[in-house]
Amino acid sequence: MSKDAHEWYESWFDTEYYHILYKNRDDNEAHFFIDNLHNMLNVGKLPKVLDLACGKGRHSIYLAQKGYDVTGVDLSENNIKEAKQHEHEHLRFIIKDMRSNLGHEEFDAIFNLFTSFGYFENEKDNIKVLKSIRAALKPKGYLVLDYFNAIKATQLLPKKETKEIDGIHFNIKKEVVEHQIIKKIQVNDMGHIAEYFEKVAAFTHTDFLTMFKEAGLTVIKQFGDYKLREFSENSDRLVFLLQRQ
Repeated sequence: MSKDAHEWYESWFDTEYYHILYKNRDDNEAHFFIDNLHNMLNVGKLPKVLDLACGKGRHSIYLAQKGYDVTGVDLSENNIKEAKQHEHEHLRFIIKDMRSNLGHEEFDAIFNLFTSFGYFENEKDNIKVLKSIRAALKPKGYLVLDYFNAIKATQLLPKKETKEIDGIHFNIKKEVVEHQIIKKIQVNDMGHIAEYFEKVAAFTHTDFLTMFKEAGLTVIKQFGDYKLREFSENSDRLVFLLQRQ
């Protein structure tokens, strides 16, 4: 069974079932997005960047291939253990809570991609993450924060979903409760039953603007998809380019 629901991210992200469920994520789409971000940013030669909530490092590895000096940070011990197999002179991985000290004026840019934010039920914890990001950025440094478009996502949210992957059955129930999208995941692995949760805040565009202002981050641009087209209420994504002034 999972840990207490208040610590869902500690148990779910560290289990093999999380990676099995999402094993078919599109790396080509991720590379396309990072290519577009790379072309947009102008942060000098061998910029020092942070991949915040890096998982097993798939985006960190590609960022390093693009010429960045990359630090990948994730809370999951198992994720970082696997990611460390790819370390080299310009790529390193560290276990760290995103609410903690991420550095002091250390990074030219910080990437927080594919809805890796809004995990905490206490709103102050999400603000703490943004303030830690700001402190870790060099003056004029950039934050790229990529999130789902909550307005569209909550309207189209499927309530139930069943998947079978590698002989493992996943029964998934989704609902919106108190401004959160909650996903209950029951795993049946050859008769072994386990239950996990995902809880992600349904932050709107307005919610983000309020949080950014409190954290001292300025919005430079905003986009609605990985092609970096203009954001609207019908967009799939909400991508912010922010700067520490």
